[in-house]
Amino acid sequence: MKRGILVASLLVLALVVAPAGAFSADELQILVDEEGGANITFNYTLSWIERIAVFFKIAEPEQELKSALEEAAGAPVTVTSAESDVAAFSVPGFAKTQKTDDGTVYSTPALNLTGAQAMLDRYWFAPLVQADFSPDLTVVRFPDGHEETFSNQSAIPALSHTVP
Repeated sequence: MKRGILVASLLVLALVVAPAGAFSADELQILVDEEGGANITFNYTLSWIERIAVFFKIAEPEQELKSALEEAAGAPVTVTSAESDVAAFSVPGFAKTQKTDDGTVYSTPALNLTGAQAMLDRYWFAPLVQADFSPDLTVVRFPDGHEETFSNQSAIPALSHTVP
């Protein structure tokens, strides 16, 4: 009994004095296909406390990212794969397409990843986590290979690109 209380006390003390963990967005890649759908890959780094929460199924980062993408894109999102440091999504109709005399115009929605912070705040461990939802690198690639890149931005503007 005393041993259990001692172990529990040490665990609580370790959590109190441990440095705050951090979630960091490493890379966001958005590949727009010819029909306007997108395959999205999000690479991230989880803190030790988040890894524990994921291990015990308390949190599912891919579901939080899915919700944030659905809100930002205004389209249904499917999680195609999820691992401890990367999640992949499929978003049919991500970009609006319009045929013109010059070719097909692809218009992507603006994305604001700070909405994921509100989702993170629902968890008990949120005060222990310093989250950075600004990917080090964001790449939006259109069907013709044209790319738009952004560094350390949590808000990606709406884009428009014409493919001849």
